[in-house]
Amino acid sequence: MKMNPRCTYCLLSRVHFQSKLSTDDEDLISKTIKECLEVMNRHYDPEAVSASVATKIHRKCYEVLNDNDPYAVTKKLISQAALKVLPVAKEKIYEGSPDNGELFRRAVLASVVANYFDFGIMGFDASEDKFEAAFLKYFEHGLDVDDTPKMLGLLQDVVYIADNCGEILFDVLVFDIIKKLGGKLTLVVRGGPILTDVTLEEIDEFEIDKKVDRILTTGSNAVGVLIEEAPAELLEAMKNATLIISKGMANYETLSEHNFGPIAYMLLTKCECVAEDLGIEQGLSVAKLMNYP
Repeated sequence: MKMNPRCTYCLLSRVHFQSKLSTDDEDLISKTIKECLEVMNRHYDPEAVSASVATKIHRKCYEVLNDNDPYAVTKKLISQAALKVLPVAKEKIYEGSPDNGELFRRAVLASVVANYFDFGIMGFDASEDKFEAAFLKYFEHGLDVDDTPKMLGLLQDVVYIADNCGEILFDVLVFDIIKKLGGKLTLVVRGGPILTDVTLEEIDEFEIDKKVDRILTTGSNAVGVLIEEAPAELLEAMKNATLIISKGMANYETLSEHNFGPIAYMLLTKCECVAEDLGIEQGLSVAKLMNYP
């Protein structure tokens, strides 16, 4: 996905948000915003990939703040909130002994709804106390774009590219169904802390490695999956997968620039620009299969 003019103020809003998470020093916050503005000025281009520019800006932000993980405390809170709602999600998924197709659809829906866990997006309220109510509301509504019936036949060798903390605990519900149906599963997480994204630290903390066949990383702390920074092992896994599942908007922003496939984008369209790029409306629950014959 290419950069949109609206990305500029959204990115700077996020820089301000995470700077305030990191420090109370207003002079340092001002310096951080100023230096990130300079990065924006150097790299903003309508033909640039949005997440690539975002990566440069966030790396500069972390450097000036001298903080390699401004969201460290926030990520712990997100995981706590997710653990509280997880039993509700499991109950909803398995209610009434659904067949495998319906079971998979419900697990995907729960995982997509959990994409709500994203602190710092301008104009988007993901506070903990609102998550259970939001989860139930979105779950009852269902998927607005539902390609799960087509995805169901492609689960033999899945590469699953994760997004946020908290959300990953709901992704495990999808892992369980894929494994139940005999699929092989490679989970991909960030190679270092960026925003609220999952890293190997959270995988170890919640023993998620026991739920999958293999764990790989994106090779860096880039926003999304920057192919030029991705390990050869990851690119090979994606090339050979029967299905790539890409969670969240940042992964969409980077991977939509390439022809990997079949690839299922699972996300909430929280961002107007991402929604437009997908050709759908903002605020929808999406499991969209692309690059599929």
